[in-house]
Amino acid sequence: MFIGLDLGTSGLRGLLVDGAGTPVGSADAAYGVAHPHKGWSEQDPQSWTQALEVVMAGLRDSFPDAFAAVQGIGISGHMHGATLLNTNGDVLRPCILWNDTRSYVEAAALDAMPMFRSLTGNIVFPGFTAPKLQWVAKHEPDIFKQIAKVLLPKDYMSYWLTGAYSADMSDSAGTSWLDVGARDWSDDLLEATGLSRSQMPTLFEGSQVVGTLRSDLASDYGLPIGVQVVAGGGDNAVAACGVGAMSEGTGFVSLGTSGVLLAGRDGFTPMADSAVHTFCHAVPDQWYQMGVVLAATDSLNWLSGVAGQTPAQLTDELGTKLRAPTSLQFYPYLSGERTPHNDSAVRAGFVGLDVATTRADMTQAVLQGVSFALRDSLEALRSTGAKLESVLAIGGGAQSDYWVEMLATVLNLPLELPEQGDFGAALGAARLAICGVTSAAFAEVMTKPPVAKVIAPNAALLAEYQMRYDHFRSSFPVWKSLQ
Repeated sequence: MFIGLDLGTSGLRGLLVDGAGTPVGSADAAYGVAHPHKGWSEQDPQSWTQALEVVMAGLRDSFPDAFAAVQGIGISGHMHGATLLNTNGDVLRPCILWNDTRSYVEAAALDAMPMFRSLTGNIVFPGFTAPKLQWVAKHEPDIFKQIAKVLLPKDYMSYWLTGAYSADMSDSAGTSWLDVGARDWSDDLLEATGLSRSQMPTLFEGSQVVGTLRSDLASDYGLPIGVQVVAGGGDNAVAACGVGAMSEGTGFVSLGTSGVLLAGRDGFTPMADSAVHTFCHAVPDQWYQMGVVLAATDSLNWLSGVAGQTPAQLTDELGTKLRAPTSLQFYPYLSGERTPHNDSAVRAGFVGLDVATTRADMTQAVLQGVSFALRDSLEALRSTGAKLESVLAIGGGAQSDYWVEMLATVLNLPLELPEQGDFGAALGAARLAICGVTSAAFAEVMTKPPVAKVIAPNAALLAEYQMRYDHFRSSFPVWKSLQ
């Protein structure tokens, strides 16, 4: 048996699988995010370890025999977070999360140094880790002086479990300190931010064993002595492992809190100016690229809160037959914009509200706006040479056939819906543990899930959605100028 842990922004999920990767059961625990100032987003790492106790207890109590046979643990986690430790391994301050935008000035300064894009293959975004450390150095110098290790969120979990300071290539690629092509820390990039290699964890590939579960935790959790922990990976890379999106031509679109369009790549082919992320995959000698919309289902959740209806109630009002696109335009930049404009300051809004506008019209506009932003990501990916002929649709938003058909029409790509089951990052983490502990071949373990159905683009509405997308894309500069 193996456990995959998915450390999300709002909660931890644990998935128990057998040696063939078949899910046996799961457990979840929630925690909160603090926003002490505008643009800030922080989390106490202790909330992760407390959630881990809850998840382990849930798995142990519900599946005692399977739990007692666990041999390995893999971890997925939200990327870019800065968890700062002193020489004793104590946390110095709350973790600054991926969606924290306070370091936009520092990010711009680092991005202006040509070596950052040339070595990392990426723009230095405000959400990345390096500019966060520059902010700490400037605004919290006493804390900066005490930093002995900088860990990403899931690597703090790994440290808690094993006592080892480790990191994997996929997660580390989002720090702006990794030479992504060489898959190694860059001493030059570290020096530019006042840090050194000694303050970084040891690098591993995602399936490599980084240590053994601490004996005291094994006793507390009720796990066998000698359980091995693998390096794991960043959430999107590990989700790709869970759905078999590993190589050229494979990919997925995720309608989660954020929206992601990901393409597996067989080589390192960055194009930083596109604002596409080019990162190491969680397995050796593979990379992936992705475009990101920071508020996907978050946009629908926002409308849900304003309208006093659940997201499902809002989408149910649209019916089951895909409507023609509305002229009401929604720009889904509630938390800023990532791909392709790299603008942390731009914000969301409606254009074209009318006295006759209904709640259903606004819901249609929100779904359209997110879909158009994902089309922006597809065009950016294509500019790097990535080719996607069909993709899996995952995430909470993919439960809406209406939204999936709209997105398929906007992308002009068939979208495959996997059979109901535990897919994504938790499964991918468990798969990495299977490969690391048993030496199973990646190709045999990282397989595509069975497809329940394929939703094709709506041919009758392709031209209309294309016209509205063209307007959305061309009007961005005007929308930006109004803010």
